[in-house]
Amino acid sequence: MEPGQIRRGQKITFLMAILRLLLELTLLGSAWKPLACLDSLLAAAISPQIPDNGSVPLIVDVHVFVSNVFDVDILQYTVSSSMLLKLSWFDPHLSWLENTDPRNFITLPSNALWTPDLTIQEALWVEWREHNPRLRVSREGFVELYTALTTKTNCDFELLHFPSDKSDCSISFYAFSNTAKELKFHPHAVNEIVSVKREYMVRGLKAQVPERQLVPCFQVTLSLENTAVKTTMALLVPGVAILLADICGSLLPLKATERISYKVTLLLSYLVFHSSLVKALPSSSSCSPLLISYFTLLLILLSLSTMETVLMYGLMARGDFSPNPAPREEGLDTANPGPRSEEPQRRDEEPRKTWAEAMDHIFLLTYVAIIGCSQIIFVIVWVWWECKSDPPPAEDIPHGGRPEF
Repeated sequence: MEPGQIRRGQKITFLMAILRLLLELTLLGSAWKPLACLDSLLAAAISPQIPDNGSVPLIVDVHVFVSNVFDVDILQYTVSSSMLLKLSWFDPHLSWLENTDPRNFITLPSNALWTPDLTIQEALWVEWREHNPRLRVSREGFVELYTALTTKTNCDFELLHFPSDKSDCSISFYAFSNTAKELKFHPHAVNEIVSVKREYMVRGLKAQVPERQLVPCFQVTLSLENTAVKTTMALLVPGVAILLADICGSLLPLKATERISYKVTLLLSYLVFHSSLVKALPSSSSCSPLLISYFTLLLILLSLSTMETVLMYGLMARGDFSPNPAPREEGLDTANPGPRSEEPQRRDEEPRKTWAEAMDHIFLLTYVAIIGCSQIIFVIVWVWWECKSDPPPAEDIPHGGRPEF
């Protein structure tokens, strides 16, 4: 055999071996591909488990730093706030010796270890500042997690004494991925609000663990107080000013036509003010603001005053222009009846005018007394009356109840 043919045969054999090796690698990769996908799915499905603390639940200390309450909407019954959560717990399995690693602490991503998965019950929306915060693990095994959030939550405002109302708004954090036997929170609340240029101020802040809960949870309660002096003045001063203006208008002469136009204009102005006020004040199924009743009473008083003016003026006008001929006397000079006929008519009309003005004067005194008594009664009701809101549907058996697991 020639040397050229031998070399050609060796090349063909070498190429065939390479092709066979590539084919075997391809078949082997296709066989391992489903197993690799299965491993990735298992790794995604299995998350880090809560540290085993034996027969007692894992204690997680929670410090809630409330930094801002920036939006209080009484019409929508919502509160927007910003806060920082510091969660810390002890995991002895994460500790290490100094000779192994001289560092006092290390920083890890939050998805590398177990962290409480928190959900806010009253939240309409929640924005977490960091989707993957960092964990700080000390050499002794203490783990710390810092996370900030902004949330808009529902709040049941007590608006009976609006605009000097006080309400307690709760923000409840639940860890639905764990049970009460595995996890327990020890919450603490810290007020870090430094700005005072706001309508509602946080006068109290506390954190507690609700009783008889099925899952681990803790609750932060904000005690809000309305400090809007401008709102109080803008609501009460116009009402009192309109009442005083109405009393001053009643001092005008009854026969003056300007008195009716003055009263009607005042009533129409107050109707516009009352309609805008009712839209501005919140409505509630129970314990509505007392100011709604107060301004409705003012509307009724102004309406009565206007109707009294129109009625008295109508009686006087009817007495002035209705025919009331005087009886003829014997021996009168029929040729010159003018001076003699006006005197009896004037004597007949004078008692009617005096009677109408006397009734108007009596009404004015009664009206002033009613206004004074109504103001005193309103102050007494404002100070002493306490309204108890209706129970929520979850606590009323016909509408619902607590779920039983």
